[in-house]
Amino acid sequence: MQAIFKKEINQFFSGITGYVAIILFLLANGLFLFVFPDTSLLDTGYANLDPLFDLAPLLYLLLIPAITMRSFADEFKTGTMELLSTKPLSGWDVVLGKFLSSLLIVVISLLPTIIYYFAIRQLSVNPALLDNGGIIGAYIGLLLLGAAFTAIGIWASSITANAMVAFLVAVFTCFIFYNGFDALSKIPALQGGADYYLQMAGIKFHYLSVSRGVIDSRDVIYFCSITGLMLYLTKLSLQRKIWQNG
Repeated sequence: MQAIFKKEINQFFSGITGYVAIILFLLANGLFLFVFPDTSLLDTGYANLDPLFDLAPLLYLLLIPAITMRSFADEFKTGTMELLSTKPLSGWDVVLGKFLSSLLIVVISLLPTIIYYFAIRQLSVNPALLDNGGIIGAYIGLLLLGAAFTAIGIWASSITANAMVAFLVAVFTCFIFYNGFDALSKIPALQGGADYYLQMAGIKFHYLSVSRGVIDSRDVIYFCSITGLMLYLTKLSLQRKIWQNG
């Protein structure tokens, strides 16, 4: 697993694609948070990072699938997946190695946004009034969200040899998990009945809950369950492909 982890990290940063993906993510955040008037932190009149935590999940819908789309798709395309299957590696070694390396890149993309916190702190009239607990909770929520999206992206890459198809499948699946259930819950026929349970089935409900600064074990279990389920489906997908090729 460690060898897979190092290989993926080196491969991601050996080309320009990885740097471009992270730079575009940070550039988009910077433009929305400090330049565009409708979302600028400077125009809200409040010292908080709520616009960042509202915007980041939407940007992650594109960034994370871009990070994960080549994880297995390129292995299938080049035929190196068969070579990996002959090595003394278990299925979980390969899956977790790919997942953890992609998740580390997601964390690296998130780290520079801490600068925004210090910027808001410097601009605030009274820094002591900053909701530090809420900000920490929101960052934890982003990490949990990033893990779930990464697992979905890894799964999408395991079902096809085409990286672009993997990207599109990951974007669609992440969107459904994040916003689809919440949108379905707003159907008038479901109001007052199944709407609450539909919201609970989606990622957005639990992400917003954690973002308030209260770390509820139910939200953590939800994110861990989604992540674990998608990684398990990835392992099954790999086993099926290797068996078919064998």
